[in-house]
Amino acid sequence: MRKFDGKELVIATHNRGKLEEIADLLSPFGVTLTSNADHGLPEPDETETTFVGNARIKAHAAAKATGLPALADDSGIEIDGLNGAPGVYTADWAETPDGRDFKMAMERAWRELEQLNAPYPRLARFCCTLVLAWPDGHDEVFPGIMPGEIVWPMRGDQGHGYDPIFQPHGYDITFGEMDRWEKNKISHRADAFKKLIAGCFG
Repeated sequence: MRKFDGKELVIATHNRGKLEEIADLLSPFGVTLTSNADHGLPEPDETETTFVGNARIKAHAAAKATGLPALADDSGIEIDGLNGAPGVYTADWAETPDGRDFKMAMERAWRELEQLNAPYPRLARFCCTLVLAWPDGHDEVFPGIMPGEIVWPMRGDQGHGYDPIFQPHGYDITFGEMDRWEKNKISHRADAFKKLIAGCFG
């Protein structure tokens, strides 16, 4: 496995909140982080049907454009009762002509579970795949998961996306009720980052 030995890392995102979370996770390593927005890079089309495929697109596009190592993630929620949907289409379910509406997406998920009379507990998992890519085309891949279940009604106004209907295993609150930085320590992204740090920064 290739070690990261640079001083600067591009985080292939325009999402400022995601950049802050990643900066917190990588803070012990003294790496300067920049984002796609800092380099004026567009968001590449995510044309793959897997988390790793889409993360690879984003990481390699940023590494090629900047000549620096780049880190990308692709993440989403898989709901067992919906045969793993929405999966890589997690954000697509929230798309409207006026932007993303995750309340609508959560309502759709619950409605479809009800229509299918899905059994309880309605198991689900948040998935995150990290890809660290170098300008020479090499990459390393780190998957992470957080298992839990879908609950209703929505609870909490912290976090983002489907957090208000996802209760992680071992907890009696949803991600939407959890402090952002506490969630950041246990989440699917944290799981993937532990593997990344052990593999490339350790």
